Amino acid sequence: MALNIAMLSIHSSPIGDLGTQDTGGMSVYVRELAKEFGRQGHCIDIFTQHNSGRHQRVVDLYDNVRLIHLSGETRGAVSKRSLYAYLPQLFHDLESFKIKERIEYDILHSHYWLSGVLGTMAQSSWDIHHLLTYHTIGAVKQQTCPSEHETELRLTNERRLAGVCSGLVVATQKEKEYLSRFDDVSDDKITVIPCGVDLHRFKPLDKPSARRQLGFSADDFMVLYVGRYAPIKGLHRLLETVGCLTHLPGLRLVMVGGDGPHTPMFRKLQSEATALNIQNRVTFAGRVEQKTLPQYYSAADVLAVPSYYESFGLVALEALACGTPVVTTPVGAMEKIVKDGVTGYVATDSDPKHFARLIEAIWLKKQQNGLSPSKIRASVTECTWARSASLLLEAYRSASYGQQKI
Repeated sequence: MALNIAMLSIHSSPIGDLGTQDTGGMSVYVRELAKEFGRQGHCIDIFTQHNSGRHQRVVDLYDNVRLIHLSGETRGAVSKRSLYAYLPQLFHDLESFKIKERIEYDILHSHYWLSGVLGTMAQSSWDIHHLLTYHTIGAVKQQTCPSEHETELRLTNERRLAGVCSGLVVATQKEKEYLSRFDDVSDDKITVIPCGVDLHRFKPLDKPSARRQLGFSADDFMVLYVGRYAPIKGLHRLLETVGCLTHLPGLRLVMVGGDGPHTPMFRKLQSEATALNIQNRVTFAGRVEQKTLPQYYSAADVLAVPSYYESFGLVALEALACGTPVVTTPVGAMEKIVKDGVTGYVATDSDPKHFARLIEAIWLKKQQNGLSPSKIRASVTECTWARSASLLLEAYRSASYGQQKI
């Protein structure tokens, strides 16, 4: 039976600029799963406030998938920190849209805690099963990277949402354990569904050709970072790591992402690179369209994931699908998808010198013809969005774990 699915992604849009402050793996997750559901004949409406006013009210994304921009009484984009106060207005807009369209949804899936708060309003009004995916857990961010300054408003609401939502969906067993520890959620309320990767988009490309097209030297030892420029991503640790590797010939760190050279975070990273005397070895590539990412992954010798916390770590999956090894901290799904010495290395120590030794191990393997791109890609060929979608649909059909089924 085809389902009518409502998704809330209020602070971030699935068509937002990837790598910028509020647009990352969650947007890819929402977009790819909705696309897969649509292919299977289900109807999906994704609601967002992000970039309201810059796009048409309703955007047809894919077959059976619409993106609806809610504005309430707001004018243009509202920052994530300010959005909470506007949620009642956005719910009124959401309710008006539903009434006007004369649509009844079978399931509601909220993404991030702000969407979860809005979702509880709909949950009550619509008498609907409401699943929530946090994507990151505030209490874990606070513990692993205090400089992120998570608000008590978020922490309080996440604890409340864990109790009132019909169920919680997480991407790893580690996230499930975090929810049990920090928000006291019972195991039977949590479903673990791994993320996927688009194997048609992310595949190995010819490295020399990719480097020529991107303007990098064939002789570089290219370390790649892809993601937002945020403290939780461990970028200071990555720069210190590069500072420990200056003896490697041709060393180059290429950093993809960020909100541009005008931002405080960009200027801070530039200053740190200068202080470490590695400014000539670091390239700030800026934000890159997703269609170009396979070139960067294929051009690189290794992807670095130095994060303090990830709920999954999609960029690692994308790099592996492109045949590029990954050196990572033990966050998200990394210990499951990265095989030491085969597809990369998982750090066991937070010391940048330890991280540097692992990257140097990749350099040494490169001198011996390197790791096999085909074997690296083969390690993730079962990690598809179709598989993730099938598992999530089962959770939808089970309608919150043991309650009345759809």
